[in-house]
Amino acid sequence: MRLLIIGALEGQLSQASKMAMDGGAKVAHAGTIEIALASLRSGKGADLLLVDVMVDIPALIAALDAERIAIPVVACGTETNAAAAVNAIRAGAKEYIPLPPDAELIAAVIAAVARESSDFLYRDPAMAKVVKLADQIAGSDASVLITGESGTGKEIMAKYLHARSKRANRPFISINCAAIPEHLLESELFGHEKGAFTGAVARRIGKFEEANGGTLLLDEISEMDFRLQAKLLRAIQERVIDRVGGTKPVPVNIRILATSNRELLTEVKEGRFREDLLFRLNVVNLKLPALRDRPGDIVALSEHFVARYSAANGLTQRILSQAARDELLRAPWQGNVRELENTLHRAVLLSSGDVIEPEAIRMPDGTGLSDAVASHSLASQAAAAADAVSRSMVGRTVADVERDLIIDTLGHCLGNRTHAANILGISIRTLRNKLNQYADEGVDIPAPGEARYSAA
Repeated sequence: MRLLIIGALEGQLSQASKMAMDGGAKVAHAGTIEIALASLRSGKGADLLLVDVMVDIPALIAALDAERIAIPVVACGTETNAAAAVNAIRAGAKEYIPLPPDAELIAAVIAAVARESSDFLYRDPAMAKVVKLADQIAGSDASVLITGESGTGKEIMAKYLHARSKRANRPFISINCAAIPEHLLESELFGHEKGAFTGAVARRIGKFEEANGGTLLLDEISEMDFRLQAKLLRAIQERVIDRVGGTKPVPVNIRILATSNRELLTEVKEGRFREDLLFRLNVVNLKLPALRDRPGDIVALSEHFVARYSAANGLTQRILSQAARDELLRAPWQGNVRELENTLHRAVLLSSGDVIEPEAIRMPDGTGLSDAVASHSLASQAAAAADAVSRSMVGRTVADVERDLIIDTLGHCLGNRTHAANILGISIRTLRNKLNQYADEGVDIPAPGEARYSAA
């Protein structure tokens, strides 16, 4: 994480800065908005701006918007600066932290707004197989497409690849294509020249140039606008970019990693993703299995999260009971590792003793894990039944399906033609014509008062 502190906060936030740096963050300071903007334009970049509330925050946010720089802002000030705090939040600041500072509070906000995690823990053979492939290709410059459901750890896998590559001592730059509005994303990626658009008061370096010599992660690339994909394709193919408003190509030397939680072949077929771009990105595909498909990781990750959040909350070390482990293994984990982490954090806080029992493992709405398992089971059964019905129709003609539907509905209504027509949404005349046709074809029609169903 890269943190930029703006205004006269350096001394007041020294302890929080130290905590952030101890956690692997890079911290820089800028005394004024102008110095901060110059730093951001130059390619040094930041993941979070921590700003003195006495700085003109509305002007800062307006300048960021005008220059198409997408970075979250957190305001800091004394409790007597209530009006300034309100203005900062109204202008677009994400949070407000009162001063004098609580270093741990600031560190928590920093972690919540812009946290990077390098934890990569696995035990299951399904994940071990993916990691083995990652180790094989980490040292190359091949583009890698990392796919899997949300919460499976795609960004962590990208950092794993970078750390084992020839570019490990060079920048690792990540950009979330889903989190940045379409009209800002092009400038974020490629930068812009002075005067390229209203508000472009100076040249700004984009993520491609920030990552020069290192690795660029295009997170959730399936969300990128189709028109921008063409410019991205050229940058990947030719290793040059065009800043917005620029006339001279800028060479870049980077490795491209991309993630997606969507099936990109389906996106290609539906015209939302370029096939040629997919081919460029998908030199190697690392498909991360869902957590429910790697049960060997569930307990290992659970123990890791319990230990982490016990320490983070100043509690004695918690442990999971065998009953709690069994429940964790039965849960569907639709949110994968991210959901598991949040659930175990909650369990640490709700546990009445040092041993975490199933009663402490609850969903955000307060329901127990067993309720979630039962709900998922019912949903799975319903989905399976619907799938079976759909499959039973494959290979049959529309006329056959229509005939069986009409006969079954008539049987359900005990042969009452009027009720059957109402359910089917057709006129009684149409129904009678259909029944006469079926009778001529030798189909046995339910008589009034008779309940009977087709063999299909």
